Amino acid sequence: MDNPFKFGTLVDDPYFTDRTEELKRIGVFLHSENHLILISPRRFGKSSLVRKAVKQSGRPFVWVNMQQVVSRDDFAVKVLKSVFKQFKFEKIKHILRSFRIVPQISMDPMTDDMSVSFQPLVDEKVVFEDALNLLEKVSSPEHKLIVVFDEFQDVLEIDKHIDRELRSIMQEQSGLNYILLGSQESMMTDIFERPKSPFYHFGELMRLDKIPHQDMYTYLKDRLLPITKNAADIANSILTFTNNHPYYSQQLASAVWELIAIGNSDEDIISKAIVGIVHDHDLDYERLWLTFNKTDQMVIRLISQGDNPVQSRRLPTSTLTSAVKRLMKKGYVLKEEKERYLMEDPFFRQWVIDKNNL
Repeated sequence: MDNPFKFGTLVDDPYFTDRTEELKRIGVFLHSENHLILISPRRFGKSSLVRKAVKQSGRPFVWVNMQQVVSRDDFAVKVLKSVFKQFKFEKIKHILRSFRIVPQISMDPMTDDMSVSFQPLVDEKVVFEDALNLLEKVSSPEHKLIVVFDEFQDVLEIDKHIDRELRSIMQEQSGLNYILLGSQESMMTDIFERPKSPFYHFGELMRLDKIPHQDMYTYLKDRLLPITKNAADIANSILTFTNNHPYYSQQLASAVWELIAIGNSDEDIISKAIVGIVHDHDLDYERLWLTFNKTDQMVIRLISQGDNPVQSRRLPTSTLTSAVKRLMKKGYVLKEEKERYLMEDPFFRQWVIDKNNL
């Protein structure tokens, strides 16, 4: 029997978990002329959710992860490569002739993958504009294009003025839907809710919360039942440790399943799985820890042991508040209700506890 849990990549059935209402909402949006902005913390499953909704629509789509884009011409290359995955080159080559700077295109005869590049020192603004304009040209009423820009807040890392250029082109386009995803809530809110931002009220804003506890519990329990009679207790223990975080719940459940499958008893199975995962990532966590300054390290220790760092009085309140905001912006810390802060990664939290004997 194969491990029924999957994490670390975009997932689809049978690994996809719930999100029925969210899928319906995105499906309704895709039948409109509007654009969608979807915000959630990292690893809440927003990319998998949107990928599933887009595939269910049966429409062509272009997908670009802004975290992987390093320049305007690199953006153009990634847009073109995604377009070529959806449309046969023979059908769109006439459109490419309208490019002011024609890209160099070659095909691998073994894989049919398209290679796209531009000559060095080209006018990046020109190729950037041509690639964006291509999106409207390949869309049609019968095959309306969906354009997904993942981790959209990172667009400002390419150039601080690129948002104005993007908006000036995108707002003039018709006959396609944009879906803009982001994991850094403060930056995404600033981009789409600040009145002076070029993208102010660009589209419908949707925030993705955790999967409801009962739904996640049922998902875990049902998949553990074939290998253990204690599936219910184990599922509850997993969610207690991960605070119902979708990604880490899948990760811990996968490790538990593997341990049971190779003959480990159910006794202390959660602890064994946690120890194994923390050990496997020890070097990664060590490197990450060394990137934090001393104030950030203090805040992380306090949050890991369940304290509110802002109320600790270890340092001036303004200093601690700034550190918490900085860690939240980078995605390491999440804020729950009633001024409660949590580490985003429960295994990193456990590593901090173990290393510092908290």
